[in-house]
Amino acid sequence: MRRNRFEVLAILGLFAIAGCQQGGEQGAKEEEETPPVPVETSQPIRGDVFAVYTGTAPIEAFAEADVISKVEGEVRSVLVEEGDVVSKGQVLATLDGERLKLELSESEARLRKMQRDFQRNKDLREKGLLSEGDFEKLQYDLEALEASYNLARLELDYTQIRAPIDGVISERYIRIGNTITSGTPTFRVTSFDPLVAYLHIPEREYRQISPGQPVSIQIDALAGDNIAATVTRVSPVVDPDTGTFKMTMEIGNVDRRIKPGMFGRMSIVFDKHENVLQIPRSALVEDMGESSVFVVEDDKAERRSVQVGYGNNGMVEITFGLSDDDRVVTVGQIGLKPGATVSVINDPAPDAGVPEDAEETAESVAEGES
Repeated sequence: MRRNRFEVLAILGLFAIAGCQQGGEQGAKEEEETPPVPVETSQPIRGDVFAVYTGTAPIEAFAEADVISKVEGEVRSVLVEEGDVVSKGQVLATLDGERLKLELSESEARLRKMQRDFQRNKDLREKGLLSEGDFEKLQYDLEALEASYNLARLELDYTQIRAPIDGVISERYIRIGNTITSGTPTFRVTSFDPLVAYLHIPEREYRQISPGQPVSIQIDALAGDNIAATVTRVSPVVDPDTGTFKMTMEIGNVDRRIKPGMFGRMSIVFDKHENVLQIPRSALVEDMGESSVFVVEDDKAERRSVQVGYGNNGMVEITFGLSDDDRVVTVGQIGLKPGATVSVINDPAPDAGVPEDAEETAESVAEGES
């Protein structure tokens, strides 16, 4: 009886050992059959990278003026229309000046009479027949009439409404036949070159922005063309209510493509690192505030911690952790485990993974800097 029990236990032990061996072989077989993870890689590139502050703001005219009538009268002619280019001093419209012409003629007649009287009394004074006090009174009267005549002539000239600045007629407020009073707006003249834009920048960036820095502007209405501008003024004070300071940039507009009121995205270049190592920003893996990337070595994924610097145009500068010859995983790194077998499904050319417009944008910013 006891012998049979020992035989049964021995047989069960053999079955258990055989089962363990079979399970181990099956697990090893399954492990061997785990397929490699498909990934795409690229090698780091070298190039210039820019530190850029970006913001949005409307574009405004640097010089703009409402043309105000200085005298009253009826509008007799309108010589320009909206969109016309005008120069400073050009006549834009004329008013009825008949009354002012009569006042000028009257003033001129009184002045001529006084000039003759003054000359005659001057001869009497030289002969000693006129006192010095009477002569001085005549001289003061003559000067008063001369001032009155000049004022009448000036008011008559004001019936010709002139442009105060060079620019374009952006608005016309009057029509022929209107009777206007002194102080009535008649036209608006807008200068298109140069234009300006104002950015209100957080105070933490104050030390980064200074006059003379290049600015690249993109305007949707102009199909996103890069337009060069320059920082011209930086306010010396910070607004305590908003915690920002005002920065002014000047935009050349000789061809008048840009119109006041357009909305632009401004990029201010305040630093530049030359010929630095860069990878696509999408290759970075962020974990607990630390940046890392996966590199491929002998078909295995290796995770490396990296330090990043400036970044723009989809690329980021790597200051530590990579070399020029590393193959960095750019697609497929999400969920990838260190030591996992990978299959590279693209040709890791040196310039793979670089955005098509990265170099063009960098060149446009560099041109703005120069």
